[in-house]
Amino acid sequence: MAENPSSRNTESNTYIIDTENAAEMARLLDQERLFTEAMGGPFSERDKEEMANIHDILDIACGPGGWVLDVARTYPHIQVTGADISPSMIHYAQAQAEAQQLPNAHFRVMSAMEPFTFPDNSFDIVNARAIVGFMPRSYWPTFLQECKRILRPEGIIRLTEGEMGFGTTPAFETLVSKGIEAIFRVGQSFSSTGRHLGITPVLSRLIREAGFEHVQAQAYAIDHSYGTKAYRGFTEDYKMMFSLGRNFYLKTQILTPEEFDQLYAQVLEELASPDFSAIAYLLNSWGEKPREA
Repeated sequence: MAENPSSRNTESNTYIIDTENAAEMARLLDQERLFTEAMGGPFSERDKEEMANIHDILDIACGPGGWVLDVARTYPHIQVTGADISPSMIHYAQAQAEAQQLPNAHFRVMSAMEPFTFPDNSFDIVNARAIVGFMPRSYWPTFLQECKRILRPEGIIRLTEGEMGFGTTPAFETLVSKGIEAIFRVGQSFSSTGRHLGITPVLSRLIREAGFEHVQAQAYAIDHSYGTKAYRGFTEDYKMMFSLGRNFYLKTQILTPEEFDQLYAQVLEELASPDFSAIAYLLNSWGEKPREA
């Protein structure tokens, strides 16, 4: 799910948090689980008959591999490969696959920002989730063409992106909005104003423009207000995301250290309040590679 072109791997760091950080690995594992549960499983839009005809799946920017392991466990007949630029993420994911005795789960180090190291027509499904966190707006067309190249005819591209941070408390709203504005500043947003990420309104269009057919989408709303089932998981994610993302806020000069620390302290109080209300949105969009491509 997350990819970190850190200075150890590439000169261009486009991910906002260092995924070589063990705390970020733990956060991503929890976030993967939250997203999968909210979407009703790894492939809630497909029935068992459809999945019976799937043999090879690639998950791009797989992070610590939670989604890959879920798919491999649920569909033992499918070979599932996860790819991520972070060696530590891939090492952890492979170790988990071995510990859980999932021989159909495979992992390799690979950048989503370079030509893929897979032959043409290799996969039935190419999946990616929350890649707006590192993918520059200008690179999306190239990325989608690479996805199409490695898909078999009638193979499926499947992308999930979201908009988070819709709440009613001042520090929480401010810290989220400042983070989104920072992402806009570094060119990883489709918004014209920087007020939101802008990826969900254009996601299906990007897939169509890449030449995929039968494009569809399904939306999910996740209420994680105080007292809801999703509350604890999301609030822990926010705490870690803000804390680990502090350097990004400062690097983009969207906040001073003093401003960030004051907002973060207030956010912690707001998250613990029974008055805390928030909702997140996910959009799952998919399309089919033409038989003659």
